[in-house]
Amino acid sequence: MGVTGLWWLLEVNSQIYQIYKDYHFRDSKLVVDGSNLAYHLYFKFFLDLSHGGEYLAFRALVQDFFTNLHNCGIKPYVVMDGGSSKSDNKLNNILKRNREFLLRAHDIALKGRREDLLPPFTLSVFEQTLNDMKVPLVRCFGETDGQLAALAREWCCPVLSIDTDFYIYNLPEGVLPLKLFHWDGVETDLGGCFIPCKRYTTFSFCTFFNIDPQLLPVFASLAENDDVNLREINWDQFLPADRPGQSTKADRLEGLLSWLGARTDQTTEDILTAAMALMPDMSQQARTEVWTMVRTAMLEHVLPSSSLRGFFSEGTVPPLPAGMLSCVPDWIRAPLARGELSGDVLNVLVDRRRILGIQAELSDLQSSNLTSQPIRQVFYGLLLGLGQGAVREVDRVELEVQPLVQGAAQQLRLATLPQADPAVRLQVCLETLGVEEETLEGVPAHLRLPVAVTCYWLRRASPEPTVLKALLMVMVQGELMRQNGKAGGRHYTKHNREKLPDGVVAHSFNQWQACLKDASQLNLLLCKPLPEPHFAWLYKGRLVHHRQKLLQEWKPEEIVQDDQFRRLYRRLLGAVTQPDPGAKRRAGGPEAQLSASMEHLHLNTLDDEE
Repeated sequence: MGVTGLWWLLEVNSQIYQIYKDYHFRDSKLVVDGSNLAYHLYFKFFLDLSHGGEYLAFRALVQDFFTNLHNCGIKPYVVMDGGSSKSDNKLNNILKRNREFLLRAHDIALKGRREDLLPPFTLSVFEQTLNDMKVPLVRCFGETDGQLAALAREWCCPVLSIDTDFYIYNLPEGVLPLKLFHWDGVETDLGGCFIPCKRYTTFSFCTFFNIDPQLLPVFASLAENDDVNLREINWDQFLPADRPGQSTKADRLEGLLSWLGARTDQTTEDILTAAMALMPDMSQQARTEVWTMVRTAMLEHVLPSSSLRGFFSEGTVPPLPAGMLSCVPDWIRAPLARGELSGDVLNVLVDRRRILGIQAELSDLQSSNLTSQPIRQVFYGLLLGLGQGAVREVDRVELEVQPLVQGAAQQLRLATLPQADPAVRLQVCLETLGVEEETLEGVPAHLRLPVAVTCYWLRRASPEPTVLKALLMVMVQGELMRQNGKAGGRHYTKHNREKLPDGVVAHSFNQWQACLKDASQLNLLLCKPLPEPHFAWLYKGRLVHHRQKLLQEWKPEEIVQDDQFRRLYRRLLGAVTQPDPGAKRRAGGPEAQLSASMEHLHLNTLDDEE
């Protein structure tokens, strides 16, 4: 997450900004902070937020980025966060940021504001695109920053990130800040193509502020310590005389650096003692607690030996941290490291916790994650079994969700899941979604899971018929474009202002994405009894909302007049509107009303199409 305010400190003052050095980057390895890069690309080009995402345009961005690296002789190695084993301090920051995201989600939906909240399948599209392009990728177990920095140190190559945590590590080739990395402006000189950028090194930083590089972890620990006493220290008083402070975070950081610069010859213990002395009213117990917290934070900036080098060079799966060995089956390591399993697997197994994704939606509507909670219960049941306690879900409120083991899932055990009968694993997936295997006959392979999810969503969320038809139309169009090899997203453009969608309609689409997200994770844990979908082609936010409005007045065949499209559309619509064979049709009950509405939709659709 970085040292809060450090980026602003380095950027706002033209003199301090000179710490960054111009750099022509080419012909080198590059360790990439994958999550940072995905966020940066999506927001730099103002891709859609309020309509649920523009995944195909994002895929095109990712392709262009890595193509430009290749053209400049740069070999990227991408590291993704694998979840779990967060320190208490970082977990508290994550939970705090999650609460902020909830407010931002409402602002996006209500006012169309640009907030840093990614649509749910952004990282999935990012990883799928890298796999298609054969870009090396690893999902790291536990803390990611230290492993990523250790790899860059051993390879003597830079790190590409926006996280100022990397500014503290003493990396021989430094850090290339993403905001100053002009990958879309490739230039050429006598040496060939290069990417113009800026480079940060701890040498330049420490030279400018006249501090010992060994004190950088002390600086980061004091700057980020959340103890109220340290926050109240008036670091501004130590600012250089020619730069009067305004009590901003950047001023406090510069004051702290000036204070440290005057203590170059002191030990770490002496410096911490001096920091305590700035708060004379602090009790001895408080001093001991703060001392312990700062020392712990400093240890987080000590680089380990890299466990990722062997994965990239020889395919050796990194070892699990000691704290995970007793609760994580050995077979999970390889698919998790390759990005074939979500980091949520570790969060559930190790911490009994799941921080749910947040989508842009109005806060007066229920969380879209509630629709897919039964899917997650089966996911938890496969991971934990029964009698292991509830999973703490962090959404708008914290919920205690019980794992569920029933039906075919009772035949499976996590330790031997990959060796289980494929038919049983498929049955678990279909039972969870309430779909018969015959329903998916004739559906293209990569659409079977989305179609099964749509059946589940149709029964659980009860969307308007126009919402269902618009979703299927966009799904069909994307599949046909994919089959025909059309790029379909190459032209990404900046959208400074978006026309807001209908809040209720957007919520229905959010529910569908939440269901697909959780069903996809379940399918991966079951070792893909259904083919993994091509997420980039499934959903286009603006287009699906535009189609929904058109369908209020037009029939699908009047909007798209193509025989291939019509055939596939009818096939999918017929599949998702089949009555649930397992529903109990008690007279007057909710199941009977649901079955009647499904049949009504099915019959009306057939009349329209015929």
